[in-house]
Amino acid sequence: MKLLVYSAKEFEIPFLNKANNEVHTISYTKDALDFETATQALNFKAISIFSGDDASSVVLEKLWDMGVRYILTRSTGFNNIRIKPAYQLGFKVANVPNYSPHAIAEHAVALLLSLARKIPLANRQVLNYNFLLDNLMGFNLHGKTIGIIGTGNIGAVMCKIMSGFGCKILANDLEPNHHLVELCGVEYTSLENLCRKSDIITLHIPLSYDNHQLINGKRLGWMKKGVIIINTSRGAIVEHKALLKALETKELGAYGSDVYEKEKGIFFKDNSSTGLKDEQLKKLLSYPNVILTPHQAFVTEEALERIAEITIQNLSDFEEGKTCKNELGYETLIL
Repeated sequence: MKLLVYSAKEFEIPFLNKANNEVHTISYTKDALDFETATQALNFKAISIFSGDDASSVVLEKLWDMGVRYILTRSTGFNNIRIKPAYQLGFKVANVPNYSPHAIAEHAVALLLSLARKIPLANRQVLNYNFLLDNLMGFNLHGKTIGIIGTGNIGAVMCKIMSGFGCKILANDLEPNHHLVELCGVEYTSLENLCRKSDIITLHIPLSYDNHQLINGKRLGWMKKGVIIINTSRGAIVEHKALLKALETKELGAYGSDVYEKEKGIFFKDNSSTGLKDEQLKKLLSYPNVILTPHQAFVTEEALERIAEITIQNLSDFEEGKTCKNELGYETLIL
């Protein structure tokens, strides 16, 4: 089958080519999918997109008219795809679930440790030959209460890692994982109680209509003064206006994130020569107790290998008329 890969990054192309092993005919474009670039999919039966691509209703209609029938997203989340219209048009859509929960959870821990031990500040000082310790007071993770919102594949790994640090773990999820209760001593509780009692809060949930801006002014108000929030899920789970206010008033101790609510047009691009027009993002980056990485948590060799393998397998299953275990079924598609 002919596949067009949108938002193709140089570092992922070798993994996709290896996984494909010349079975399908793959073309790559660095362009993100939108209404204009959809024309590039002419004569392709399948496309693969990433989290920043625009698969809105008008784009989907254009793709369908050009003969595209399959959409493969190289991510677990699919909030950028208007799923119900896709289903109604007749598309088959598949994602890449559980490709490497360790990659994402470990990145969350890296952000947390960097903030807890002020690693970015220490690095800047040492590069300027300043070896004083006066501004580098950190804190131990051992003995702290960490609130983990979402204990699916990634959240479960996070629970196990933080248990190893000797943290008390509070968790919130629609479906408690009883194995984590027994293995890590996880205590499931309400979102409000988690916010009120946690020293650190990490987010491991997909973006949906129900949890859009889940961390808002009200819930930030529940949290302890000085709490640290880590977000490796989706930027729009956090209300950034309220986040900036909490940083300004010093109610929030620190924020570490791999995502931003308005990534489109900014992330996955080198903006060093043009600068940023997003004043909210510039303000966020101005705080010394904020670390923002460019949606890189998935960029490990192991994760990229699995993403490529699952993407190609999804395509092969569709082509051969097999049941694709990663196809987003009707109950999933109505968002």
